Amino acid sequence: MKKIYIAILTLALTACAELTTIMESYPVNLPLTEAEVANGLKEALRVGTDSASAHLGALDGYYGDELVKIVLPEEADIIVDNISRIPGGDKLVEDVVVRINRAAEDAAKEAGPVFWGAVQKMTIADAFNILNGNNDAATQYLRKSTYDELFKLYNPKIQNSLDKEIVAGVSTNESWESLTGKWNGIANSTIGKFAGLEGVNTDLDHYLTEKALDGLFIKIAQEEQNIRQDPMARVNDILERVFGS
Repeated sequence: MKKIYIAILTLALTACAELTTIMESYPVNLPLTEAEVANGLKEALRVGTDSASAHLGALDGYYGDELVKIVLPEEADIIVDNISRIPGGDKLVEDVVVRINRAAEDAAKEAGPVFWGAVQKMTIADAFNILNGNNDAATQYLRKSTYDELFKLYNPKIQNSLDKEIVAGVSTNESWESLTGKWNGIANSTIGKFAGLEGVNTDLDHYLTEKALDGLFIKIAQEEQNIRQDPMARVNDILERVFGS
């Protein structure tokens, strides 16, 4: 019986030794598959866009963040520079800025799914190029390949927000028209023309859509950089597998 135990023990030890040899020769960190890279990049963009839209869609998401806060168009600088000519001008300008940012915040709440629909078009080749690219490669890819489509999808949301009665029963469009209308009345008057003043005719919804999307891409780029550089930002296994490699 003792010999049988010794034989079994010997076989067990031999098997363990062989298994150890096999495990040591087997690569623990297998190369990433094409599917893993594609899924990882798509997941990174989903996480980034969801986080960005959630941040910007909250109260003061735009208005309270100096990095993405939307100010009046450059064409309106002449108004700000000469605001003392308009009774209550300073308050009127600030009210318009608040409402513009509120409109962007309202639209941003639904931006995540719009971005995610565009991400589905990413190819395997795109995914590998992004993985090996700069810290904002995914963001730049998304901006370049989907901007026009996103603009068309996002712009109606902005237009609807601009027409909503947001503060004191007044919409953003009405505030803007009030501001520019008063200014243009001065600019087009005899005195205004003599002073060389020019009217303001900015397409507000187009301008706001561009600025709102710019803000989203800025936030997405920040999220992408976090995922690439900070292991704590990789909130699931596929992100850790792809970016941790």
